[in-house]
Amino acid sequence: MIFEMTTQVRVSNIKEGQKWYEALLNKKPDFIPHEGFAEWELIPGCWLQVAEGILIDGNGPLRLGVTDIEAERDRLVEELKMDRFDILLRPEVSVKWGTFTDPWGNQLGFFEYLDKSEEQERIKTLVGIREV
Repeated sequence: MIFEMTTQVRVSNIKEGQKWYEALLNKKPDFIPHEGFAEWELIPGCWLQVAEGILIDGNGPLRLGVTDIEAERDRLVEELKMDRFDILLRPEVSVKWGTFTDPWGNQLGFFEYLDKSEEQERIKTLVGIREV
């Protein structure tokens, strides 16, 4: 079940990049989990991430929120004959995530909340229901 999404852009200098995106979006970041990274929730469940790093061709990755990243990875490996992608964690980040490419080179990925109660609250908020 997909219920959220993020997309990421890279900047060569996070201070300059954050300042530029603050002006563009007319607000401070909603979340700064660690140095070199800032995140804005543009509309409920849709996040723009600005990350300091090596610039890459094109945009992305576009990451979709899922409730079980391992199961989704296994499904893609089986159904689309994709290579398995790594699932990553950082202690200061509240999700685990993985990135893969489509046959055309576009970067996509999934993320899953580590705190399942937070995940359930996000889903309820986003879909406007009381029980999930």
